[in-house]
Amino acid sequence: MAASRPALVVFLGGLGDSPVERLMARARAAAAVDSIEVALAGGRYAGAILVSDGSAEFSGLPAGVTVCLDSSPFHYGCRLAETVRTHDLEHVVYLGGGSLPLLGEADFGSIANALSEDGVVVTNNFFSSDLVGFPAESVARIRPPESDNRLARALCQEAGLALRELPRTVATQMDIDGPTDLAVLSLTGQGGPRLLEYLSALEMDVGCYRRVLPLLTDRSAQVTVAGRVGSHAWRYLESETACRVRLFAEERGMEADGRAAEGKVRSLLAFYLEQAGPQRFFGALAELGDAALIDTRVLLAHFGIDAQRSDRFLSDLGCWQEIGEPFLREFTQAAVEARIPVLLGGHSLVSGGLMALNEFAWREKERDRD
Repeated sequence: MAASRPALVVFLGGLGDSPVERLMARARAAAAVDSIEVALAGGRYAGAILVSDGSAEFSGLPAGVTVCLDSSPFHYGCRLAETVRTHDLEHVVYLGGGSLPLLGEADFGSIANALSEDGVVVTNNFFSSDLVGFPAESVARIRPPESDNRLARALCQEAGLALRELPRTVATQMDIDGPTDLAVLSLTGQGGPRLLEYLSALEMDVGCYRRVLPLLTDRSAQVTVAGRVGSHAWRYLESETACRVRLFAEERGMEADGRAAEGKVRSLLAFYLEQAGPQRFFGALAELGDAALIDTRVLLAHFGIDAQRSDRFLSDLGCWQEIGEPFLREFTQAAVEARIPVLLGGHSLVSGGLMALNEFAWREKERDRD
C-alpha cells in the first residue's frame, strides 16, 4: 500500500446467536461494506482491511479490500496492533464495523487529509471513539485497550498525540449501537444502499418514533433526555429543537474510563427509579414531559446488572415479553405502557440518533407546509 495514503481498517465481528443479535450483525455488516465503498471511492485511501472473526455475513465487497478472518480469542488492542504489523501500515483510519454509517466521501477525505499533519490523532469522540485516525507506529506506545472506546484517549494520553476531534454532526455521531439506531435510520431513510435495502426488508415498527417527531418542532412541548449526553448534544438541543428539553446528563465516558467495569457508575435517575419502581418512575416522567429518550445502559450499570446483549436489544425494541432479566423486563414493560412515548436505547440514541430524528422532524414539518 502507498505510504502517502492511510489504510482504512474495519473490525467486524459477530454479536451472538440470538435472532435479535443476528439481526444487528447483518445490519452492521451491510453498513460496514457501504462505508468501505464510500471511503475508497474518493481515492484518498490506499485500500481497506476488513478484520472479522468469520461469523459476520458480508458480500459484494468493492475492489481494494483485504479480508482477514481469525476466529482465535479476541482482544481489541492486540488484534489492532497485530493488523498494523502484519500489513506494515504507516497511517491508519480505524472504523468499528457499523459505526458512523452516514459518513460521506468528503468526510472520509477530510479525515485522510488531517493525518498529513504529524503527530495527530483524529476521532469522532474523544470519550468514546468509533473512528480513529493515527500514525500506525503509535500503537506500539500504548497499552492495548480492551475496546475501541478508549483508543483515541490512549493515543493522546500515552503516545502523546495531539487531538483533532471531528465536528459534531449527525454523520460523525450516528452509530449503530442497537435496534433503536436501526429504527431511526429506517424512519429517516438514511444510510448506504446495502443497509437501506436490509432495513426495508425488516419493516421495523417506528410508530413510537413518529409520535416523538412533532414534539421536537413544537415550542409548547417538552422532551426528557437522559443518559450519556455530551456538551455537543446539549448545545445542539438548545439551538436546533423548538421544544423545551429536560436533560439528565450522567456518566459520559463510563466505558472508556472503566467506571462501568469497576461498578462505580452512579445515576440520580436510577436512585429515584430504585425508590419509586418502574410504574411510578414513568408516571413521574409523564408529568415532566411529553416524551422521554433514555440511555438504559447507564441505569443498568448503576444497578450492576450485566444484562445479556440480546436482552438489551429486546428492550430497545420494546419486546418486554421476551426479556429474561427480571428488572429489565419490568422496566421495559413500564416504558411500553407509559402514557407518553418512551424511546429506549444506548448512547447513540441520546446523541446522533436524537440529532437525526430532529433533522428529519424539521424536514417533515417543511414538507407538510408545502
